[in-house]
Amino acid sequence: MKRWIVLAAAVALAGCTTSAMSVNSPNSNWVGAWGASPAPPMPDSKSFDNQTVRQVVRLSAAGERLRVRLTNEYGEAPLEVGAITVSLAGSDGAPVGAPVPLTFGGQSSTSIPRFSPMLSDPVALPVKALDQIVINLYLPKATGRCTCHVRGLATTQISGPGDFTRSGFVAADTFVQRAFLSAVEVETAAPTRTIVTFGDSITDGTASTVDGNKRWTDVLAERLSVGKKNRSVYNAGISGNRLLSFGQAAQGEAAISRFDRDVLSAPNASWMTLLIGINDIGMGGESRPSAEVIIAGYRQIIDRAHAHGLKIYGATLLPYEGARYYSQSGEAVRQAVNAWIRSSRAFDAVIDFDALMKDPANPKRMKADLASPDWLHPNDTGYKVMGDSIDLALFN
Repeated sequence: MKRWIVLAAAVALAGCTTSAMSVNSPNSNWVGAWGASPAPPMPDSKSFDNQTVRQVVRLSAAGERLRVRLTNEYGEAPLEVGAITVSLAGSDGAPVGAPVPLTFGGQSSTSIPRFSPMLSDPVALPVKALDQIVINLYLPKATGRCTCHVRGLATTQISGPGDFTRSGFVAADTFVQRAFLSAVEVETAAPTRTIVTFGDSITDGTASTVDGNKRWTDVLAERLSVGKKNRSVYNAGISGNRLLSFGQAAQGEAAISRFDRDVLSAPNASWMTLLIGINDIGMGGESRPSAEVIIAGYRQIIDRAHAHGLKIYGATLLPYEGARYYSQSGEAVRQAVNAWIRSSRAFDAVIDFDALMKDPANPKRMKADLASPDWLHPNDTGYKVMGDSIDLALFN
């Protein structure tokens, strides 16, 4: 029987070596400890040539080994990887200890075919939940425009010419995207399961502090690291993403298009949250989809999740009056969609972010102390309220 929980604001329910191992090995227990869904490049997307790209990520699961998923899924040519290393990082993101080389089929370099991802061999590197790691990626040849995750909200360092995967460098440039990097998976000692958070910019964490790990998904991971040591959080949000249609390239393919890649590919995925649809409403203008069309899209994802044994929790769409694309007709669609999410029982549970975040004096608008200046995205405080509101019993 489905368990129905509505979460409202005032009602909180209550030196190393590498070795290859099959993903399907009965003795393996891989989980998605970090994710950043890729999107097609824009005309001005960065490219690299004989440079090292250094990226810092925070993991949501503990384990003795890890592996990295690179992406050339929107590449126009094979992506040449000259070397890649990983090391632990301190709270400031600086590397701690010697860098550990990653391999691909036992080789230190590889070529990733166009339109493809590639998973590294596992490497022994003990990590704890909420540890940060540094990933150094040397790109010896011209890459073409980057297959990137645009709103990375973390500083990526770019070197001058050369391979600096085993040494420090002074950054010649920085940006806040994730370059050719889409996931980190951790092999855990105890059986562990993955929670995939699937959505748009509010799941991606837009308007939160860069390098701060202040997304609502980060808050959830922090709570789970204390309350349940056998759960990981895998973020599959893309800023600007829509449920049903393709917008600008960097906003990614529609959620119903990318579901298999970004949800079902996460190892040991058992639950997912779905928070998406406000961009369909706002960016659609007068040709926006009706509530019935959005609901039909939700049903597609619900059915596909259930077919693969995942529980799926639907999140209501946040208030957005004051946002640049707000309209009264769009608000009517949002209200109808939220009413269906709450009442239909199509989801396995409901996370009522709308009830949590709305201003009681004006339910069309977010509470001022929880909203960023654009009135579409929460601020750091708002994201914390969201992450703190979720009942961890949903993930028993």
